[in-house]
Amino acid sequence: MKNEVKIHEVDPSLNNRRSFLKLSGLTLVSAGLVIAGCSNNDDNDTPMEDTTLPGIRNGVFDLGSGDFGVLTYAYALEQLEADFYTKVVNASNFNATFNDIERQVLTDLYHHEVIHRDFFKAALSGALPDPSSQLLPSLAFNYGSMNFNSRNEVLATAKALEDTGVAAYNGAGKLIKSPDYLLLAGKIVSVEARHASAIRSLINPNSSDFAGDDIISTSTGLDVAKDPSKILPIAGGFITTKFTAKYLP
Repeated sequence: MKNEVKIHEVDPSLNNRRSFLKLSGLTLVSAGLVIAGCSNNDDNDTPMEDTTLPGIRNGVFDLGSGDFGVLTYAYALEQLEADFYTKVVNASNFNATFNDIERQVLTDLYHHEVIHRDFFKAALSGALPDPSSQLLPSLAFNYGSMNFNSRNEVLATAKALEDTGVAAYNGAGKLIKSPDYLLLAGKIVSVEARHASAIRSLINPNSSDFAGDDIISTSTGLDVAKDPSKILPIAGGFITTKFTAKYLP
């Protein structure tokens, strides 16, 4: 089938790539879990605009806008990726479905995404004025008829999620005002790009797919960037918890 993920021999270079993934994904731990709170109030008593902070609006959680909106948006995407890889590595036939290198790569990605998810949760919990009402809740997911014991289906979905994640971070960068937040996003997207590259190399070893024309512009040499309004309908196919992003572009 045209869209089927083909099984290939393992590219020996993936051993080195996997080792680099293992090291790079854990660097966020040393970055610290404190994100300083921000305010539009300056020195006056003017209330912060409703749209700045995430929270319940008209009975539905909205991601908000500005830096907190972008960070909450990223937290939602990291919850999805962490949940997906958790299901992958805990599938009943994980050891039989994937060879040794594939298992190591997927396990590393699982650990990275859990770190990313927990990082955003801890950081937002410490920075939001009222995290009890403003922190995005744990989301629920549904992957439909997907078979987590199918190598082709798992790698195809991983490819879609990683490519989407890179485009999401790239698109969100221009929305971030705080230099500290922008630096944080840059660190994470660099890891997500390595994830995308590793998955593409598992699918089609010894090829140029790791930096394919479908994700890197031949005119600019840059990764694809997409606004939240383009990303959320894609990710939303797996997310069953309802939320809105009315104040993000």
